[in-house]
Amino acid sequence: MFTGLVEALGEVVSMEILGEQARLGLAIPFAAELSPGDSVAVNGCCLTVAGHSADGIYFDLLAQTLRVTSLGKLSAGSAVNLERALRVGDRLGGHFVQGHVDAVGKIISMTEEGQDHVVEVALPAEVQRLCVPKGSIAMDGISLTIAGLKAASAVFWITPHTFTHTNLKTASVGDPVNLEGDMLAKHVYACIERRDLLTTEL
Repeated sequence: MFTGLVEALGEVVSMEILGEQARLGLAIPFAAELSPGDSVAVNGCCLTVAGHSADGIYFDLLAQTLRVTSLGKLSAGSAVNLERALRVGDRLGGHFVQGHVDAVGKIISMTEEGQDHVVEVALPAEVQRLCVPKGSIAMDGISLTIAGLKAASAVFWITPHTFTHTNLKTASVGDPVNLEGDMLAKHVYACIERRDLLTTEL
């Protein structure tokens, strides 16, 4: 479980394709504090530390992970958002983030409004249906508030702190982003979808 508050930025040092799978190597600030088996959200995707390398740590990416996330598009030098798993007693400053990517969206515009940045992201249908104005969504592991919704996209206002402390500062229009809908919205949507079935069973 995560909060969507990015703890640090990491840098991709290697992406080794191994058939349908891959091995992702990262240089990260807190590598020495991690052990094999620990969970880390990398651009919003919960990954398990596989081991340490001379440059930092590495993760083994399953074929399913490569299919449903944007991690397969990373290359050496790419900046990634990092967050270690939430500990009991930690403050929940963002929202509940599981690290289970629902879909990959795409940045369709980035503009500046004073010191703030406004980012518009195209939303696949499976994420769009979970979104409401002022609701929460995780984009590349960043807990964001939805400022506005359009037919197939969402608009986010990004504070200067969030912009400079995440990979948004290196992002460009057209970049893919991992999206995770709000966990509570998922359960409500699922219950409504199955309500007729549940009523029949009762």
